[in-house]
Amino acid sequence: MTYNNLKLINMAWNDPQWGKDGGNGGPPDLDEIWKRFNQKLNSLLGGKGRPGGDGGGGSGGGLPKFQIPGGAGLLVALAVLVWLASGFYIVDTGERGVVLRFGKYVETTMPGPRWHFPYPFETVEVVNVEQVRTVEVGYRNNVRSKVLSETLMLTDDENIIDLQFSVQYTLRDPVEYLFMNREPDEAVRQAAESAMREVVGKSKMDFVLYEGRSEVADRATKLMQEILDRYKTGISISKLNMQNAQPPEQVQAAFDDAVKAGQDRERLKNEGQAYANDVIPKAKGVAARLHEESLGYQQKVVADAEGEASRFSQVLVQYTKAPQVTRERLYQDAMQQVLSSTTKVMVDDKQGGNLLYLPLDKLMQAAGSPAPAEAAAPPAVQPLPASPVSDSRSRDAFRNRDREERP
Repeated sequence: MTYNNLKLINMAWNDPQWGKDGGNGGPPDLDEIWKRFNQKLNSLLGGKGRPGGDGGGGSGGGLPKFQIPGGAGLLVALAVLVWLASGFYIVDTGERGVVLRFGKYVETTMPGPRWHFPYPFETVEVVNVEQVRTVEVGYRNNVRSKVLSETLMLTDDENIIDLQFSVQYTLRDPVEYLFMNREPDEAVRQAAESAMREVVGKSKMDFVLYEGRSEVADRATKLMQEILDRYKTGISISKLNMQNAQPPEQVQAAFDDAVKAGQDRERLKNEGQAYANDVIPKAKGVAARLHEESLGYQQKVVADAEGEASRFSQVLVQYTKAPQVTRERLYQDAMQQVLSSTTKVMVDDKQGGNLLYLPLDKLMQAAGSPAPAEAAAPPAVQPLPASPVSDSRSRDAFRNRDREERP
């Protein structure tokens, strides 16, 4: 019995003539109720009652039977059309439709309006293959909410580090994503943790924490993709983001001291290298200068020696020709060379007691200097007292002046 039939029975049950039977309060006549129900049903379906105009039963007094008119076929046809129309679906851009027939894969549809046999024959699973999905390893939603069972990892030098990272991925094959694994997102998390533990276990602690973070991420991404391809998950890894990498909290202070000591070592090393870069080039320059000076001095001494030897050979030839003249000339040259760098004073004591002082070096300097220097030069000749008489007079005057000054 359909919902409409139940509704009609409910309407008949709520009839206002319920409880009225020949003026007493007894139950209604069931035949009358059924008769009215058939009449309303036929009026709704557009049909007619049985001959006799009451649509009731025959002389047997049993429940009457109603006929289904031709309008019921229209309802059935309409229901079939609605059922067929339920097979239309639209696949948006970046999505794929996976059609299943009785639960078995049939085809993958591209973006656009599509149709499949309606339920229960076929169903469609629409999968977004361009959506960037993310799984987190070592934390959930926030780096502060750590998952210690995932975040603590052992390095190759037997140190423990606290590592948190996230993995972004897209779907490459929706069929493999839907049917080859029961929980593909969880498979990505487990593959990421396994790959990262393998890479970290083959690396040193300082390499993972500092200079090798990008290389560790690249190696883990490659290994993770190989694992997912092996399990046919239909997932393509886009990027691995290293969120946090540090020692455990229990040894953080000691590790900071070790890091600071390492930084001080590098700083002192750089300062020493800078000092060496400043001193070594200067020392090399001084050494090169001294080397060039020594080579120049060597060439000068050799040239002087060769010149002296050549001059001596020439003098010897002249000496063999004229010994006296050559000796005199050698003497004069020697005296000129010796006296040229000494102070010379000429004194003439043949003037009967008058002493003539003649500074030859001052005269030579005055002669070699320009005119203003010659004008400012001191007098070349300083005459002394001419006679003993003038000298005695000057002594007497000096004695008289000395007596006047005494008290």
